[in-house]
Amino acid sequence: MTTAEPEAFLGVSRSASGKRWEARPDDARLTAALAQRYSLPEPVARAMAARGIDLDAAEAFLDPKLSRDLPDPSHLRDMDAAVSRLVAAIREGEGIAVFGDYDVDGATSSALLLRYIRAAGGRIEAYIPDRLAEGYGPNLPALVKLKQQGAAVVITVDCGITAFDVLGAAADEGVEVLVVDHHVAEPRLPRAVAVVNPNRLDEDSPHGNMAAVGVTFLLIVALNRRLRAEGWFDGKREPDLMGLLDLVALGTVCDVVPLTGVNRALVAQGLKVMARRGNIGLSALADVARVSEAPGTYHAGFLLGPRVNSGGRVGEAGLGTELLSTEDAARAQVIAQRLDAYNEERRAIEKDCLDAAIAQVEASGDEDAPVIVAVAEGWHPGVIGIVAGRLKERYNRPACVVALDDDGIGKGSGRSVPGIDLGSAVIAARQQDLLINGGGHKMAAGFTVSAANLSGFVSFLRERIALEAGEGGLVPVLKFDGAVTAAGASLPLVEALERLQPFGQGNAEPRFVLPEVRLYQADIVGEDHVRVLAGDAAGGRVKGIAFRCADTPLGQALLRARGDRPIHLAGRLRKDSWQGRESVQLMIDDAAEL
Repeated sequence: MTTAEPEAFLGVSRSASGKRWEARPDDARLTAALAQRYSLPEPVARAMAARGIDLDAAEAFLDPKLSRDLPDPSHLRDMDAAVSRLVAAIREGEGIAVFGDYDVDGATSSALLLRYIRAAGGRIEAYIPDRLAEGYGPNLPALVKLKQQGAAVVITVDCGITAFDVLGAAADEGVEVLVVDHHVAEPRLPRAVAVVNPNRLDEDSPHGNMAAVGVTFLLIVALNRRLRAEGWFDGKREPDLMGLLDLVALGTVCDVVPLTGVNRALVAQGLKVMARRGNIGLSALADVARVSEAPGTYHAGFLLGPRVNSGGRVGEAGLGTELLSTEDAARAQVIAQRLDAYNEERRAIEKDCLDAAIAQVEASGDEDAPVIVAVAEGWHPGVIGIVAGRLKERYNRPACVVALDDDGIGKGSGRSVPGIDLGSAVIAARQQDLLINGGGHKMAAGFTVSAANLSGFVSFLRERIALEAGEGGLVPVLKFDGAVTAAGASLPLVEALERLQPFGQGNAEPRFVLPEVRLYQADIVGEDHVRVLAGDAAGGRVKGIAFRCADTPLGQALLRARGDRPIHLAGRLRKDSWQGRESVQLMIDDAAEL
């Protein structure tokens, strides 16, 4: 028996951006019960019900607490072994090194260990590999060098789970390694003193959705507990674990893991810590990013994170980790300014690469392929992940971008859509000897491929993803939490919606339709944004803005609708503050002409 396709919401089977609109499942009885018990507006209660939040789970959802949601770190395999080795290193004054990835998850994980172990009285330094010269993950020369420089133990964070050859060779050289990772594992594990990863195949942990920084936080919680039990802090000041949650929130948001369960609690509490601006580096970064309000997931994911990332993408790989771990305010200001400049450089490089990738995809006629793949020589490997994400958004399907070097070796990065496990597909391709290296998780993956194997890899990927997508293929769908009138899109409603934060993967920000509104204004602002003023027959008025869309079908639909022509507007309601006045603004995701 086949499941009937849900009815198109408001009859929109193809919107201006080519999507089918569908309402999230609606449980009217649960919605009414949630609204009554927690004094919530009906649209807010409906959004909670649609996310599977019942009466028993509602209190924890509305008030996430680490005291309730943080698991015992020792439930993870090898956690106690990793803690024992680090306790010995701290007690004996041995050197410790952290080998981190160059993205935000890796930088925050590395900074977390640096700040904690230094506060606990240990000796630790960080090593962040250069993206172009060394590539992703641990490499033997770096590990051997760290040992020669006095590191008795090396902790790899956000990498290492599939570094079999490198870690095997490092073990032969006497390098003691602790792997702390969250990427998809294989049946065999790398040779190491301990391998801590909730996604080990022999794990039964329910916390496989944690970012590496979350797993690293569990490590320092367990380490702190052991040191306290052994009297290490007697007569000493114990490190402030809660004060480190700003790093955990930043890495968790930027790694786009589901913001449910323990991740939700980590981010909710971490954003509160971030608002106190206790981390000198994060405070300096917020200043250059012009973040003056209490930070949310948007600020972490779109303003702070890209700047931390920029050093690893186009500049100096270790700058992000140094910024987040420094106690020198003057140095923090210098690094923050440098990262801001690198971010501007990254944006220019990204635009050129994206324009070329779109032209390539549309010239080849591959817009409807199961996975979009763009390949070229000369593209900067530091921006291909961002460009893959842009292609995914544009074509509503998984996308991979490959930068080929002069030796015919391609560095690739991919981003996926819900329902397609890209990381497993890449691992399967590597197991078929189609890749030199590769791994990842459901929504993102990275790989290295030779030019000779590129066509075989693309064919393999498209065939596998087509099978996973099923007979109907990938149909882009936009989900909604209902409709509200322009008059109903009020500040009290927006403030009630804010109780559902933090928003992100796994807890999507509620999206509504303002049906049959008229656009009294529709203008291009900035480079390619479209700003509107919408109103309905009841006299309600709402401002709206659609970013980076002036030359897209959505932007053109908005500009055409200016005047008396009714249109459905779809998006997320946000509070807008300007010169001390607050109003409501719709962040427009889509529209449908009538």
